Amino acid sequence: MSTPTSIRSTANGRADARRNRALVLAAAQRALAEGGLAVSLAEVARRAGVGAGTVYRHFPTKTALLEAVMQQRIDRLTGLAHRLRDAPDPGVAFFSFCAEVITSSHRNQAVCDMVSNDGWPRELVRDAGARFHTALGDLLVDAQRQGAVRADLTVPDVLALFTGCVAIQRQAPDHELARPAALILDAMRSHHPGRPVTKHRNANTPRDESAPGNETPTPRCPICTTRIHPTGTGRPARYCSPACRQKAHRRRHALPA
Repeated sequence: MSTPTSIRSTANGRADARRNRALVLAAAQRALAEGGLAVSLAEVARRAGVGAGTVYRHFPTKTALLEAVMQQRIDRLTGLAHRLRDAPDPGVAFFSFCAEVITSSHRNQAVCDMVSNDGWPRELVRDAGARFHTALGDLLVDAQRQGAVRADLTVPDVLALFTGCVAIQRQAPDHELARPAALILDAMRSHHPGRPVTKHRNANTPRDESAPGNETPTPRCPICTTRIHPTGTGRPARYCSPACRQKAHRRRHALPA
């Protein structure tokens, strides 16, 4: 039968374990951001202020640690998306979230590269990614209902734009959104009056630039307005006769009265 002392001891042990795990994950985040995937578990233990055995007890392999780091980052962004759903302005909330994703992702580039090139995502990260996509979709729909975001934008579109923006952001300071990335985000906004936009209304309407019967209209002489009939050879005539051509010449060279 358990005694109160043994129960307290077990509870304290679990609390210590949770605290140590959090310390290891925080240290791993910093170490990976600075040193990339070459960082060892021993270095992570040193930064966390715990023994190497503590790290291996929570994360038996380096892959397990990297997976946990990635899941923690994705879950943090998902939590932010959930909180922003209560914001009074859905458009501002959506673009604030996009900026945070971009400016924080390049600091975790080593982990992102590993996820892309090492046969991932694994199940844990895949589940976290699914939750992230759902939360992003909720923000997107709310912003579209408000009219702040293009109605034709989809979650896969936004994710693809994130990829490009993160690549751009690698060249920018950590604390601010790079101007080219900001321009890409601006392309997601709804078109407003006075801004250059593509004319969607007539985009699918066939246009016939020719006159009825697909024939070019017969030109008229600018002097006497007589119809000019094409000769079929040489340059198209501008005047109906030499007399009108001469009148036009005199008009061009006449001196002011």
